Amino acid sequence: MDNSNRTITTIDAYIAAFPEEIQEKLQRLREVIRAAAPEATEKISYQMPTFYLNGNLVHFAAFKHHIGFYPTPSGTEHFQKELSTYKTSKGTVQFPLDQPIPYDLVIKMVNFRVAENNQKASMKVRTGRAS
Repeated sequence: MDNSNRTITTIDAYIAAFPEEIQEKLQRLREVIRAAAPEATEKISYQMPTFYLNGNLVHFAAFKHHIGFYPTPSGTEHFQKELSTYKTSKGTVQFPLDQPIPYDLVIKMVNFRVAENNQKASMKVRTGRAS
């Protein structure tokens, strides 16, 4: 399916644009993230499925040879040891399509990001009231 001239507006549409075996991985990743952050909302941001809670929480996207997971730079830095077998860069992890996605690690990373975003939001509220 060629989506180059169309703007994807929902995560369902994003996932549907891929072959079935990729759809299954993307849908499972989505379910795992949703279970770890049930209060987060879903949207498309930067043309990627995004979970939002007091700011962007995590993004994910499918590519030719991997699924990209974007838990922000703090998320990849905090889990540097656990991510040592994966290709990473600032705020990005690549899960190869020919290997299982480490869902337990994804859950830990999402939980970390939820706590981080909630803490930042509570600091903003406190700072906002003080001024």
